[in-house]
Amino acid sequence: MQQTILSIAGKPGLFKLVTRGKNNLIVETLDSQHKRMPAFSTDRVTSLADIAMYTDEEDVPLMTVLAALRDLEKGKPCSLKFKKASQKELREYFAKALPTFDRERVHDSDIRKLLSWYNILIENGITDFEEEMKPTEGDNIDDRKDTPEDEPEKVTETKEKKK
Repeated sequence: MQQTILSIAGKPGLFKLVTRGKNNLIVETLDSQHKRMPAFSTDRVTSLADIAMYTDEEDVPLMTVLAALRDLEKGKPCSLKFKKASQKELREYFAKALPTFDRERVHDSDIRKLLSWYNILIENGITDFEEEMKPTEGDNIDDRKDTPEDEPEKVTETKEKKK
């Protein structure tokens, strides 16, 4: 899940990776319209698994922060009206989920974007933020099936014919 949910710079919201084209990615918006569009190599595309939040110690992966928000809100959308909240309210609320966040390097806009992403994910039924993506097979992301971990991979050997 983590690697298939993407953020694209300059485009609001989050996107789900549908498939890979020759020179682009086909993504689908995570909203009620589920509009599909291409994301080209010139777009700055970032997987949520690659994002971290600044803290006073080490950076914390975004998925850990989202899991803390889910636990704080008991799996429901954000209770704070973050679009209209003051800086103090916003930072006090976020400190409940991540008490050690770096108050100098984490901006109010970062917190608002994170809370917006959290609401998008919750509204789309994505709540398992700790899930790791397993190796899959298939060309289309939707067609892929998880390979059982207890089954060994089949190795095929090719033998050249002697002339």
